[in-house]
Amino acid sequence: MSIRITTELLGEGPTLSSIQTDSELSASWIRGGNGLIGFGRYAQKKVAGPGRFIEASAWWLQERSKFAIENNVHGSGTGPILFTSFSFDENEESELVIPEIIVGRKGDSSWITWIGNGVQPKLSTRTADNSQTTIQTMTYSQGALSEGDWMSRVESTISKIEAGDLEKMVLARDSLVRSDQTIDIQGLLVALESNYPTTWLFLVENLIGATPELLVRLSKSLVTSRVLAGTIRKTGDESADLALAGSLAKSSKDLEEHEYAVRSVADALAPYCSSTNVPEAPFVLHLANVMHLATDVTGVVNEGAAHTDIFTLIAALHPSAAVCGTPTATAKNAISELEGMSRGRYAGPVGWIDARGDGELGIALRCGLINKAHDGVRLFAGCGIVAGSNPAAELAESHAKLIPMRTALATL
Repeated sequence: MSIRITTELLGEGPTLSSIQTDSELSASWIRGGNGLIGFGRYAQKKVAGPGRFIEASAWWLQERSKFAIENNVHGSGTGPILFTSFSFDENEESELVIPEIIVGRKGDSSWITWIGNGVQPKLSTRTADNSQTTIQTMTYSQGALSEGDWMSRVESTISKIEAGDLEKMVLARDSLVRSDQTIDIQGLLVALESNYPTTWLFLVENLIGATPELLVRLSKSLVTSRVLAGTIRKTGDESADLALAGSLAKSSKDLEEHEYAVRSVADALAPYCSSTNVPEAPFVLHLANVMHLATDVTGVVNEGAAHTDIFTLIAALHPSAAVCGTPTATAKNAISELEGMSRGRYAGPVGWIDARGDGELGIALRCGLINKAHDGVRLFAGCGIVAGSNPAAELAESHAKLIPMRTALATL
């Protein structure tokens, strides 16, 4: 028996992050007011192991085969949507979710998709609760390693690089937050959108964040990947930040780190694309709290080759040098040896895929994993370590990368 999927146009409506239904908010992917937000769970699955991308693709195909799709809108991102949040390490669990209700927006067009034979679900708008008199208190603590221990791990990483064992390695750390009240997930989403509108805001199974890095977008046959590597913290003074942007663009340490990341993405896409375009030099991406060296790598999927879907591209691209290192296998082993924590789904591919095979997946950065049982959040940050790295400077960079989530939590 087929399961009915209906997609209809909506009016202008409220912003995506403020929409509510009677069902629980379960997923989101929003940038600049456009994107998708999901409620409820029609189906979900966990996958793990070296074949997790193949297993996820097969499960999505199996679920799609049950659907009788009635799509009156058409276009990328309409109809049933699979939200994914893959683990960094293949041996940890990844999350797949198909929401019961999806609301989407692209420019002036908005739509709603729902699963089942019922009438179109009712939407409402989140409003601020001005009657709340208690202030939510957040308590911050060290994660798996103290700051001193983490800087010692940075020193060990630099020693490995100088010995010629590897060229670059990304070393991550975590920080713990405990609240005296229940964490408001939608409130976090609203705060992140307000403060970081140019990033991709994601939520999948309690992993929430604002990532500036797009792992892969597949639209028909066009592939895009935005690579970020090389970071400098903003001061808030416009003239000083312009000078810092200039220094970042000329920094040999940051340019070296960026080159490794771009090369790893271009090499990974090459077998699947008839042509790729890699700009000669990066641009400086300005975010609210930091600036990054950025490069957009694009390509066109081979028409004559064996079928290449978005899961194939994800498997080829993950993990890139931007979140792992170079050479990849050596860097992954060094991460297991030195990092001293489980990344879980931090630094893994996160985003959405539609029934046509189009989709967008970022890298789960600037994020936190919410622990509903204990009203807590585990925050993550990572830094690219190369021969010219300085442990104290890398620690300062990690603090800058924790700011998006800490700022959003402060608004609750």
